[in-house]
Amino acid sequence: MGLGLLAGCVAGLLLRTRWAMVVAPLTFAIAFELARLGVSGPTVDGIHLTSTYGIMAFAVGRGVHALLALLPMVLGAALGAALSRRQLSTGRRSRGFLRALGLWLRRSVAVGTGLVLVALAAFIARPATTDPIVDANGHTIAGSIAELTLVDVGGRDLALMIRGRSTQNPVLLFLAGGPGGSELGAMRRHSQALEDDFVVVTFDQRGTGKSYAQLDPTDTMTLDGAVADAVAVTNYLRDRFDKEKIYIVGQSWGTTLGVLAVQQHPELYRAYVGVGQMVSQAATDKIIYEDTLAWAREEGDTDLVDTLEANGPPPYTDVLHYEAALSHLMEVHPYDHSANSEGSGEMSENLLVEEYTLLEQVHILGATLDVFEALYPQLQDIDFRTQATRLEVPVYLAQGRHEAPGRQVLAEEWFKQLRAPSKDLTYFDTSGHRPLWQQPTEFHDLMAAVLADTAPIR
Repeated sequence: MGLGLLAGCVAGLLLRTRWAMVVAPLTFAIAFELARLGVSGPTVDGIHLTSTYGIMAFAVGRGVHALLALLPMVLGAALGAALSRRQLSTGRRSRGFLRALGLWLRRSVAVGTGLVLVALAAFIARPATTDPIVDANGHTIAGSIAELTLVDVGGRDLALMIRGRSTQNPVLLFLAGGPGGSELGAMRRHSQALEDDFVVVTFDQRGTGKSYAQLDPTDTMTLDGAVADAVAVTNYLRDRFDKEKIYIVGQSWGTTLGVLAVQQHPELYRAYVGVGQMVSQAATDKIIYEDTLAWAREEGDTDLVDTLEANGPPPYTDVLHYEAALSHLMEVHPYDHSANSEGSGEMSENLLVEEYTLLEQVHILGATLDVFEALYPQLQDIDFRTQATRLEVPVYLAQGRHEAPGRQVLAEEWFKQLRAPSKDLTYFDTSGHRPLWQQPTEFHDLMAAVLADTAPIR
């Protein structure tokens, strides 16, 4: 914002005209777009305003940056031009009424814009924080932990939120869905009860949430790398909290990541808990596509039918095509959310928490597209029904009764054939894909049972 203001001011001084308010930001925008040529990614490549995903990509990839860079540049150009014109007309003191009124209006707009920019800068500068864990009197509990931290993983700083009533408690590593999702907000708003029994560690994976700065270069983002990151974070937690093994909980894409981590390194984990278990992304997407197409035909939504038929079934090379195929699940398979802690807005309900800065909240939206595009094509060959039929740790699945059939059927098939030291499948009656936040009390009860079943004998 400061550089934009300075660049605009210089342009106004040099051009000596209020046209600098147009020329400076337009020149910058053109240079900005030319610099992006050849760069791949939903938020940085072409502009697609014909879909919700495309509009979101434009807003977070260009709109926010335009607000932060171009609006100060316009103000700077106005100030620079005014200063230049003032120097040229220092001998004039009297003005007509209309000229004086115009000058007053311009100054009022400039002051108002400046105040808006100051307020915006203050919002952006607000640091992220997480509240301490306190007792009934509001005092921080001795031995508790509540922190936002960065961990060096393979030369990249990845973010963790670590919270627990006692650092002596077992450690639970949570892996969010996506790829590209961040759930610090959901964990803070709906999963606080877990902090009584565990040191709860919410991991913002590379390119997501508070780890957004590590997104580039996206061509180095791989499935193997994501698994290696989860294992590295696991070892960091084991060392820091002096635990032989920890618990790992995944939701949606996080279940894929969790199963692969446990499969490769069972010695690190006391139990695996899958919430909204994924088994085969490719098979699930095709079922959801067929369900959505049948629903669109039933509803007479000819535009959606035409789009789905033109795109064909997934997988897609263009991430924006997934919107038509996968984003209508709430309408295709509706259910009542009123009894749940988290409503139908799901992740979007949980963005406004103090654990995120303003720009991190914006980046969460971009990451759901950019990280998804980088990683999702690499998941198309996964099918746990043939590739993960045995795990060497206890396995617990938490499934919503209202989970989409394209996920539920495959999860049940995998669970039936899975061999593990012990396994359990729990259904949550009012939930869909996110039962740990939709029914957090019941999920806490499940985790208490997991702890009772698997805690080491002392």
